[in-house]
Amino acid sequence: MNAIEKRAVAGVGGIFALRMIGLFMIVPVFSVYGNQYDHATPFLIGLAVGIYGLGQAIFQIPMSLAADKFPRKPMIFLGLLLFAIGGTAAATADSIYQVIIGRALAGSGAVSAVLMALLADVTTEQSRTKAMATMGLTIATSIMLAFAFGPMFVDVLDMSGLFWLTVVFAIAAMLLLLVVPTPLRVLKHNLADKGIIQQLKDVLSVTDLNRLHFGVFALHLTMTAIFVLLPQQLSHVLGLNVRQQGYVYLPLLFIGFAIAIPFIIVAEKRQKMRQVFVAAVAAMVMALVSLALFHQWGAGLIVSLGLYFIGFNLLEATIPSWISKKAPVANKATAMGINSSSQFFGAFVGGALGGMLLTQSPFLAWGILAVIMAIALAFIFPIEHPPYLSSTTLSIPKGVDIHTWSQQLMAMDAIEDIVVMDKEGVAYLKLDKQQIDDITRQQLSQMTPTKLDI
Repeated sequence: MNAIEKRAVAGVGGIFALRMIGLFMIVPVFSVYGNQYDHATPFLIGLAVGIYGLGQAIFQIPMSLAADKFPRKPMIFLGLLLFAIGGTAAATADSIYQVIIGRALAGSGAVSAVLMALLADVTTEQSRTKAMATMGLTIATSIMLAFAFGPMFVDVLDMSGLFWLTVVFAIAAMLLLLVVPTPLRVLKHNLADKGIIQQLKDVLSVTDLNRLHFGVFALHLTMTAIFVLLPQQLSHVLGLNVRQQGYVYLPLLFIGFAIAIPFIIVAEKRQKMRQVFVAAVAAMVMALVSLALFHQWGAGLIVSLGLYFIGFNLLEATIPSWISKKAPVANKATAMGINSSSQFFGAFVGGALGGMLLTQSPFLAWGILAVIMAIALAFIFPIEHPPYLSSTTLSIPKGVDIHTWSQQLMAMDAIEDIVVMDKEGVAYLKLDKQQIDDITRQQLSQMTPTKLDI
């Protein structure tokens, strides 16, 4: 990756990490500490855990549709501001209903898809795979760290302090947005000519994208439900209080992370993404079945959770990369918005379902989650390998009119889209190598002062 791409990955990754840690620190502790709020019931506690996902699910698609038509960074800033306001509402709450409102408001700051689309804009096709895999690992690691840190910090900060911490993280993320380059996108077809319905149709017509959307829905449904159920399970089986449970999650995180990395490298470098992806879903089914069968045995709980975390890390790392490869060029944010909506709707359903399953037997609870993941495996299994594309980087000649220069490039049949970063003096071209001939190479060479490598 070049310096611009590294800066983009660091900035977007930092924003993702701060948001995810802030959101998910609440999940493993709220089923226990939620009882301190007025009017709390098991269902309302589960709803408070998962309601942010409903806000994300509702607002991801509208924000991503807008981000395919308008600049992305102002949309991200608005989402982070809503996240901070929602955290403030939850931090000052006495009633479970105010916590639910605050979590829903924080969830309405739905910028995950826009962040991914922004990162896709400022990375070349060759580096995008690595960048997206890095984001996936960042998200997975952030969630796992949140599950570890939440139990460790709650005794010191209480629930109110954890919510205030999310506000601090939101403000820090706003500052990190300044680090990310500001791109100008030039497309073959003007999205202003397309209605919102047509944008959605273009994305929803891609069957393999729909398989990924359902996969991420099931992933986050089961993950959120698991961490509503786990505090009681670990307390009953291993005798651990909430703070001590963080020391179980943390080593499992690092073990799962370490095991997942070689498989991610194989998936990307050797173009084995489908095999690794399907195997990860199958591993999660096995983990949930194992939790149902061995929930009364401490070692069974630990080993099953470790297997689930391996699959979780693999899916979180590969899905963003897959979406960026498969999505229509002009509708990357829309495709990622639908995927993010599916992810967070899964978290909402998982939180509410976990609250209901708290009153059921562990065998039934884990068994229901295993069936959900098995259905996802059956739906995902026919998925095809993603396409592997390429791009090139051009230096922008000094003194040219950017708009005219870009339109001249877009007139060439081999070029699918262009992202221009005027301040950095470079442009990324997405190319169809099968359409590049000697004439096209000569035309491109005349439009940039640097030597081409295509």
